[in-house]
Amino acid sequence: MKTSTTALTAQTWMWQGFPICYQTQGTAGPAVVLVHGFGASWWHWRKNIPVLAETCRVYAIDLLGFGGSAKPQPGEEIAYTLEMWGQQVADFCREVVGEPAFLVGNSIGSIVAMQAAVSSPDIALGVALINCSLRLLHDRKRETLPWTRRVGAPLLQRILSIKPIGQFFFNQVAKPKTVRKILLQAYANADTVTDELVDILTAPAKDPGAVAVFLAFTSYSTGPLPEDLLPILPCPAIILWGTADPWEPVHLGRELANYPSVEKFIPLEGVGHCPQDEAPELVNGILQDWIGERSQILRSN
Repeated sequence: MKTSTTALTAQTWMWQGFPICYQTQGTAGPAVVLVHGFGASWWHWRKNIPVLAETCRVYAIDLLGFGGSAKPQPGEEIAYTLEMWGQQVADFCREVVGEPAFLVGNSIGSIVAMQAAVSSPDIALGVALINCSLRLLHDRKRETLPWTRRVGAPLLQRILSIKPIGQFFFNQVAKPKTVRKILLQAYANADTVTDELVDILTAPAKDPGAVAVFLAFTSYSTGPLPEDLLPILPCPAIILWGTADPWEPVHLGRELANYPSVEKFIPLEGVGHCPQDEAPELVNGILQDWIGERSQILRSN
């Protein structure tokens, strides 16, 4: 089955005066909103959108500061926080989608999806978390880390806050060669780290404001943790986890399944941090089945 989205034209929604890029496909069925992780964009869902659109109305949004969306300077006008992005997704559901939706997030996008559901319970039918960020560098998590990371991370954050150093660091990280190396760590299957994927992640880094967004988030060590949001989640959740994720260990991910709001924890054996891109044939089927089951339950109630 062809899953290319190249024929689609990205759309724009104005939010708080900022242009927000999003993609949509599908004309019938429940609404689904896809939320990417740090540094990514709606393109990271290019292998999922056409398949999910066979039975759903699918929306994939670029969070403020990423992808094709505006990248305003952090400051009094805007602060790059999970609460801000959660509000963006909730407003998107109300103003663009026009009805409650199933929210699907990868990595940091999982926290954004949960934050949107918690802050605006009326917009969420369910939440799917794909390798949810555990936020191990959060202020409240650091004491659990080895002393080298406990000391090293705050030191690195302080160094990167020095503008010329931060700019130099970003320019090195944003190079295609470096991005490819990082992806080869995150993805268990090297064949899925394509030139197209590298381009998807590096192109927005050239936009004005991209450096400031990157540095603002690397210094962000507060905000909600998964264990803050799951106990108060107003809708059911499922968790998908690539077991070969080097950044978010699966044994810690499994602990999130202990919260009553979590219906299923589904390990994806031998898959890395971004299963929706690395193993879409697994993820798409799981999401279709879950959305179908939840929709049937909602119709019968």
